Amino acid sequence: MIAVLVVLSVTVVAVTIGLLAHFLVSRPTMEYYHGTFKISDLRVNNNSGQRSTYQLMDLREMSENLVDEIFIDSALNKHYIKNQVVRLTPEEDGMKADVIMVFQFPSTEQRAVNEKKIFSILNQKIRNTRALPINASSVQVNGCGKRVVPLIVNRIMSGDVAAKAAWPWQASLQRNNIHQCGATLISNTWLVTAAHCFKNYGNPHQWTVSFGTTINPPLMKRNIKRIIVHERYHSPAREYDIAVVQFSPRVTFSDDIRRICLPEAHASFQPNLTVYITGFGALYYGGESQNNLREAKVKIISNDVCKQPQVYGNDIKFGMFCAGYLEGIYDACRGDSGGPLVAKDLKDTWYLIGIVSWGDNCGQKNKPGVYTQVTYYRKWIASKTGL
Repeated sequence: MIAVLVVLSVTVVAVTIGLLAHFLVSRPTMEYYHGTFKISDLRVNNNSGQRSTYQLMDLREMSENLVDEIFIDSALNKHYIKNQVVRLTPEEDGMKADVIMVFQFPSTEQRAVNEKKIFSILNQKIRNTRALPINASSVQVNGCGKRVVPLIVNRIMSGDVAAKAAWPWQASLQRNNIHQCGATLISNTWLVTAAHCFKNYGNPHQWTVSFGTTINPPLMKRNIKRIIVHERYHSPAREYDIAVVQFSPRVTFSDDIRRICLPEAHASFQPNLTVYITGFGALYYGGESQNNLREAKVKIISNDVCKQPQVYGNDIKFGMFCAGYLEGIYDACRGDSGGPLVAKDLKDTWYLIGIVSWGDNCGQKNKPGVYTQVTYYRKWIASKTGL
């Protein structure tokens, strides 16, 4: 009798643990996907040739209804929640629609696989629709590197305060709730940053990460679970200045929080390319970190120029590159370390190409910022994070 009771007790405990594990591991999570498509051959109805507010509202509603119909009548109907057209952008031959689609998938499913499924269904069904004249070749679904705030490229940005949701992958690494370094979101649980941020403080329990364009109040905050510094990084040397950081619990992507795309290891970015730096760092050498996220437009500087004696000479090693201006002024500074240097492709998808690493002073002549080259360490990032 005792043996039977023991067996029954063990069975009940095992079943209970199994059920808990099932529900905790496979619990559905809300996920946001950004898609775009172009509505072509639009007609206007007034003498000025401008689309009226009513037409734009009508287009927005028709686009949202179309996306609803596509996914409700698809293999993903059990996972589809809703969609919202967040922006309609006039173009020469029509109107580009940016739409955020919300799905609920089990947490065990890979996001990249889900992106492919969503794109396949949207691309296939939108070709057959008669509700709107849509250019099928314009359909995209992007899970990374997209921002809903349009980029203003007609002016030099000299440390301007960033608009809300402008750089949704930017993070603030804080030790004992004080900002120390920037970081970049590369998945819903992983960040990439500079190794030197942790040279004296490697205990993950001392660190937290916050998201949003202000440190206080933060849009969202998470605890650091694990810090992985490159095995060959040894301060004060500047080589291998890269680390990945895992946090918990995972974040849900939205307009304000979104991961950046990582370039392939073979990707190249040419000198004089316009790139962007963001961070909460000081506005001058010796200054304090800022509460508001700031942005600046700079250019990649060739190694030939950066290795000149009056610049950095032999201090520029493998896996490093320079960006900024030789005349100075626009540069990263204290508190920006570990933060992103990003560039966009022709489809307005943003990629992380550099990590703020080091430099002499801030914004000085012939002393531009030096960045860890992400492509050089791409395989290392993949080996640690699986991304």
